[in-house]
Amino acid sequence: MTALEWNNYIATEAFLEAVRPLYVDEQLLPEQRARYTKTLEEFVALYGDGELEFYSAPGRSEVGGNHTDHQRGRVLACSLNLDVIAVVRKRTDGMIRVKSEGYPEDTVDLKVLEPVPEEEGSSRALIRGVAAALREKGYGIGGFDAYTTSNVLQGSGMSSSAAFEVLLGTILSGLYNDGAISPVEVAKASQVAENRFFGKPSGLLDQMACAVGNLVTIDFADPEDPKVRKVEADFASFGHSLCITDTKGSHADLTTDYAAVPAEMKQVAAYFGKEVLREVDEELFRLELPKVRAAVGDRPVLRAIHWFEETKRAGAEVAALEIGDFDSFLNLVRASGDSSYKYLQNVYSARHPERQEVPVALAVSDLVLGKKGAFRVHGGGFAGTIQAFVPEEKVNHYRRKMDELFGEGSCHILYVRPVGGVKIG
Repeated sequence: MTALEWNNYIATEAFLEAVRPLYVDEQLLPEQRARYTKTLEEFVALYGDGELEFYSAPGRSEVGGNHTDHQRGRVLACSLNLDVIAVVRKRTDGMIRVKSEGYPEDTVDLKVLEPVPEEEGSSRALIRGVAAALREKGYGIGGFDAYTTSNVLQGSGMSSSAAFEVLLGTILSGLYNDGAISPVEVAKASQVAENRFFGKPSGLLDQMACAVGNLVTIDFADPEDPKVRKVEADFASFGHSLCITDTKGSHADLTTDYAAVPAEMKQVAAYFGKEVLREVDEELFRLELPKVRAAVGDRPVLRAIHWFEETKRAGAEVAALEIGDFDSFLNLVRASGDSSYKYLQNVYSARHPERQEVPVALAVSDLVLGKKGAFRVHGGGFAGTIQAFVPEEKVNHYRRKMDELFGEGSCHILYVRPVGGVKIG
């Protein structure tokens, strides 16, 4: 459709029907209509009119399996009703131009499909990497112009970078492969882009949750072929909202804290002559605890205990959701948060004990919710966000208390999005 045709379509009820599954909350639809119209205007002002298409890819939330994926564990994650959208027009010269709102334009020539050292850490690396990974798998690729805008919160553990990568893969699937590239393949291409081209050794959790959509469980026992399965559960029927609160803690100077988690778990694995904890027999680990403590220290042992229990807990969360036992699910989420706090120890940096925004948020969540709902540190931890499943009747009160602590708009009421990366219309 041309810009005029898109504007006419966006004004219709048919458009609202098309995007309703993406945003879930009926009250968000008018602002999404305005957002799509503005994004279209920005594209036309920058690149002109033509045969235009819209694409969307969501952010994600980790629900269970905190810090298990890098040791080949198991996770439960979901896509969120926050997304990055793009207006796209096909090109015939093998050039990709992407202008993201608030950032300079990126231009990538697809004649070069190898990592470019000076692009490391940039969005250009992700663009080139996703295209290269899909070409390696035999899929068609080609040029396009795109204007993107995102409401996925950066630095919040919602994986804005993974959403962008999945968006790129979904665009290439739609423009050059008739939409035939599976979400799993889009996710794998996104991981290649982040690992080999961007230079970040991430796992596959973020990309898979963004690409597949809804609730998804992933078993990383075989890192070359992780087992991905949608969780068949109607989350909307459980009467709880997913609230993510930004505690405004700084992520600066936390690299060593993040790096220590997998490093210490691997120390325990190495004691048993293994690479990762998935390869270690749990019963043998328990029998050898005194010797392991002496060899590697106490914190690695505690983090290993977390890993063994959290991997099993992620599977139990899936089972509870699939039989509709939401109370058991909430109990497991609470246990997960308790384990992350006590054993994984990723709620604040031991090097900065004066900064404990996340523990304060968890403590007030406990005071407000009591035995209702559940809450836990969100994502990598040490600073940033917490996640809470809040009964609908307590949502407004909970949000008010979080906003009083961390500033107006700190608490975001979100919903599980039932679909991943998609072409609109």
